[in-house]
Formats: sequence, structure tokens, C-alpha cells
Amino acid sequence: MSNPNPTDVKAEKKERYFEPAPQDIDVENFKKVIQSRRSVRKFTDKAIPVEVLDDCLDMALLAPNSSNLQPWTFVVVQNPAKKKQLVKACLGQLAARTAAELIVCIARTDRVDEMAKKNISEFPFPEAPAAVKKYYKFIPYNYMTGYLNAVGNFKKVAFKIARSLDKQLPVTAFNPADAKLWASKTTALACENMVLALRAHGFDSCMMEGFDEPMVRKLLKLNDQQFPVMVIAAGERAEDGVFFPQYRFDRDLFIQKV
Repeated sequence: MSNPNPTDVKAEKKERYFEPAPQDIDVENFKKVIQSRRSVRKFTDKAIPVEVLDDCLDMALLAPNSSNLQPWTFVVVQNPAKKKQLVKACLGQLAARTAAELIVCIARTDRVDEMAKKNISEFPFPEAPAAVKKYYKFIPYNYMTGYLNAVGNFKKVAFKIARSLDKQLPVTAFNPADAKLWASKTTALACENMVLALRAHGFDSCMMEGFDEPMVRKLLKLNDQQFPVMVIAAGERAEDGVFFPQYRFDRDLFIQKV
């Protein structure tokens, strides 16, 4: 029996997935979108076309997120009675009163298990690799804190011991506040995608943190693991919709190179 040809063996090796990066992106137009995004306080009465709003929501869903767990929900409040209540919850801000659309952006820690399972069942290959299945079997424990924070306290002690032995460990949730922070950071990334998409379509936004959280919770019937991060007011910028010029402090205050 002859030995296998080295060339044949090499040909049998699994090929890695490859996705080429687009090279035709217009950087100046991208900068124009970012630089022209403003917190608009007053909108016209022009409606946002359904297809434009849907595209902006879809762009939000493409935001980077930890382990592809997508811990967010975006509630577009269009029912007139509920929208009136949401405007009230937003303290009657002019941006909320004049917006064509109000979108409540919610960070969620209540379906990490569900999303982990979806990452296996909806993996984009015929079958998820064994390493992927194993990863998503254990990743929910990273954000789990347990009844009376029992799991979180156990992790805190275990991580402290491991790090004393010079072991490097990832960020984890030691308590419910840590889990909320993780989901909120990820949801904020998606919010930024959404407002930039609105700007690219010729519409504008105001990202509002000034709202009565208990009132929003009651209006949308949110559970204690669903956290309204912000309300985005969206619409066409009124001629006098921007109240002040944009300015930023010296970049040396914020950028360090070590």
C-alpha cells in the first residue's frame, strides 16, 4: 500500500471561513454622517417611511455584542395613547413631543440562556462545531448571579483565588448590577448604530436618558431583568431643531497612548 500523497493530505484540511472586507467605502461620507449627527430637540411633522425606519432598526441589530447574545429589545411606541404616556414619561421634552417616532431601547439579562441556545440552533453552518456548542453551554454562567447572588459570590471568590495564581480571566457578572452593566453597554452600541443610520437616511434623533424609569417600566410591562437604557426620539430635523453649536474639549483630555 502506497503512502498518502502529502498534497492530498493538505487538500483534505478544513478551510477556514473567509470574508473579504469591502474596499469601496467612502470615508468622507462616513465622516459626514458622524459629524452631522446632532441631538435634535425639535422635529418637523414629516413621517419616517416604514422602510427607512425598518432599515435603521436592522442596522441597530448589526451592532457588535458580546458572544452574539444580543441582549436587547427595541420597542417602537406607535399606539397614540401609549405614545402620549411615553412623552409624559420623558418629562414632556420638546424632542419627545415633536418626534415622528419614539423608540425605547431595552437592555435584557433575562434571556441569556435562550440566546445561547439560538447561537447553536441557528449557527450559519450545517452544524455548529463542537467547540462552539461547548462555549454556548457554559457562557450563560458568565452572566448568571443566582438566587440571593449565590453564584455571583462563588465566582467572586473563585476568580480572586485564580488571579492570585496569575490566571487571566474575562469580565464576568459578580452581581445583578454587573449583568445589567454588561447588557447596557452592548445595547448602547446598537443605539449608536441606529442614530447613525437615521442620519444617513436624512433623518435625525435625540437620545434621551431623561425619563421616568418606573413609568416606562409600567407602560411597557417590563420585568426586573429588562432595563430601559434610553428613549430615542427620531424624525426630520426642524430648521431650528439644533439649539447650540457642537463643541468638544481638547482631545488630550481623553486620548492616551502608552
